[in-house]
Amino acid sequence: MSDSQGLQVTGVSVAYGKHQALDNVSISVAPGEIVVILGANGAGKSSLLGTISGLVDRSAGSVTINGTATAGYKAHQVVAAGLALVPEGRGIFGDLTVEENLTLGAYSKFAREREETQRQLVYQLFPKLIERRQQIARTMSGGEQQMVAIGRAMMSAPGILMLDEPSLGLSPLLASDVFKTLKKVRETGLGILLVEQNAKQSLSIADRGYLLENGRITAEDNAQNLLNDPAVREAYLGGAGSKEAPVTQHTKPAADHTGESVSVNRPAASVPGHIQPAGLDKRAPLASDRLAGGNIQDWIRSAEVLQRTAWQTGVRANRRVIAGPSDNTSGSLADMLARMEQAARRSSADGDTSTSDSSNNDLSNNDLSNNNRGG
Repeated sequence: MSDSQGLQVTGVSVAYGKHQALDNVSISVAPGEIVVILGANGAGKSSLLGTISGLVDRSAGSVTINGTATAGYKAHQVVAAGLALVPEGRGIFGDLTVEENLTLGAYSKFAREREETQRQLVYQLFPKLIERRQQIARTMSGGEQQMVAIGRAMMSAPGILMLDEPSLGLSPLLASDVFKTLKKVRETGLGILLVEQNAKQSLSIADRGYLLENGRITAEDNAQNLLNDPAVREAYLGGAGSKEAPVTQHTKPAADHTGESVSVNRPAASVPGHIQPAGLDKRAPLASDRLAGGNIQDWIRSAEVLQRTAWQTGVRANRRVIAGPSDNTSGSLADMLARMEQAARRSSADGDTSTSDSSNNDLSNNDLSNNNRGG
């Protein structure tokens, strides 16, 4: 349809009872142009596509397709005027073959006159469908079913193609293939109106975009500007998640034990109360109220790190940890470690290992004698 004038939506409003779904919405799509509608769930994106395609009644405004006003048109009349919709979820005939699905797309008089030409165009865009012509559609993969849905819509020989969430339920690889295909579809001269949650990929192939919020168009710009807009990135492209965690500098003994230190970067602790002692790979121990739900490995790690911290910092472990009302567990751990270290230091300082062994032997002999007498 080389004489297509594209799509013009002017001042459209839609209400479901007392809920205002669309409020004075105006958009346009020119032939050979991809336009994307961005918006959160419930913003009115699907209501807009339904209104344009004649599935939803509008309370105000006008829709013009290829120069024809569609006021009062039913859905099939809108298709005949030159607009096709690929709905969310694809909406193919699952029990029919690929060939039968495509044939059903060319039901209008205008489309039947161009059926063979459109079929060859679909097969050119989706070569995989040629070998799957006789396959039952529901037995195909999600990506292949999406090809069938787009191909069936194109069989109506539209001037405007609308797609509602074409990448929904597809793997990233298959979704990327769908967006590449839409670029090829644009090259045939069709105008494409795209509603898509994958804002980054949709904007990367689009010419222009609109932001739809609470039923109103709040912004319009070319796709590249929207892609680089900080507010858009924050709202739709995960801008907040791209910030890197702060990094702190720590030192770690070199592997050859020469006494030299090497600088290593470690992410700063994200949990309040965590301290990363210099040179330790493990996090500092948690308080008892934080360990209450932990497993035995957490307790062992806590005790080990306490001891290693005392050795590396030179602080005597018998200094009692100042504990809050709910921190008795960490205090008892410190006491236990302190007693262990005190016993080891006394044994090393006294140097009476042999005496201790002799005493132990005497004690053992006395026990043995007593046992014999008792026998």
